[in-house]
Amino acid sequence: MRKKNVAAAVIVLLAVLLGGCGNKGDVQETDPVIDAAALTEEEQGEVAESVSETTSEASKEENLESSESSESEQSVTELADGIYTADFTTDSSMFRVNETCEGKGTLTVENGKMTIHISLGSKKIINLYPGLAEDAEKEGAKLLMPTEDTVTYSDGLTEEVYGFDVPVPYLGEEFDLALIGTKGKWYDHKVSVSNPVLSEENAQTGSADTKGTTALEDGTYSIEITFEGGSGKAEILSPVEMTVTDGQAIATLKWSSPNYDYMIVDGEKYLPVNTEGDSVFEVPVLMFDEPVVVIGDTVAMSKPHEVEYTLTFHSDTIKE
Repeated sequence: MRKKNVAAAVIVLLAVLLGGCGNKGDVQETDPVIDAAALTEEEQGEVAESVSETTSEASKEENLESSESSESEQSVTELADGIYTADFTTDSSMFRVNETCEGKGTLTVENGKMTIHISLGSKKIINLYPGLAEDAEKEGAKLLMPTEDTVTYSDGLTEEVYGFDVPVPYLGEEFDLALIGTKGKWYDHKVSVSNPVLSEENAQTGSADTKGTTALEDGTYSIEITFEGGSGKAEILSPVEMTVTDGQAIATLKWSSPNYDYMIVDGEKYLPVNTEGDSVFEVPVLMFDEPVVVIGDTVAMSKPHEVEYTLTFHSDTIKE
């Protein structure tokens, strides 16, 4: 009888303690089966201990959920700039990535903003909208325009399909993404992006998009280079100064000649940053420890002449 009294008292007291978690408007008066005040001192102690243990466990569970949520948010916030492969999941078998992609897309993280490129199964979906269908139909709505992607199936057949660059607000949770097909009707869908894995190329040397320098902290460094090409009459002096800002490295290249009026690096044309003395250029560092082809235009000859050179930036020589 004594154990039954204690158990009943625990239930009553827990109901009182936890009652505040429900809707206050639904609280009803109940007649307690056991009068806690009538319990012996020993029984009251056991009741207090049981309630303490129960509320402690509830508190631990709440703290654990809060901790897991914080860790999840932190993992998204701290995802470093770079190129990743990530799962792209939808709520419909009619709206999914192309079968050749195995449910994945290419996730790009730049300055903390995430975008995933997905290739679809055909050209039947002509626009996407990051939000609800009703908002996509409003005047001025910014729709996502398709790209033309080429996919290759297991039998060797290739096909042109539509792809999209989709903004990703967060990882591991569903968000709204509306679509419109060739029939002209908007549909609501829920999608999610999860399990980002740094691409092999990006992890080893860094791609041209991330310039292979995201691991360096912002600051100014010196780095040794290997210079090859040309007639040997002019060269870029080593070491060079390298400035890293937001993961992007810029090298200041000083020629041993004043006769260079522009350089071409990764298809972009760069002009000298000085007007007197030997030619000086500020260009991006595309990668470390691999030769990079650059063009230098020299006016030392009878007419301007583009000359091809190679530069190698040696990561093991970086000094602050």
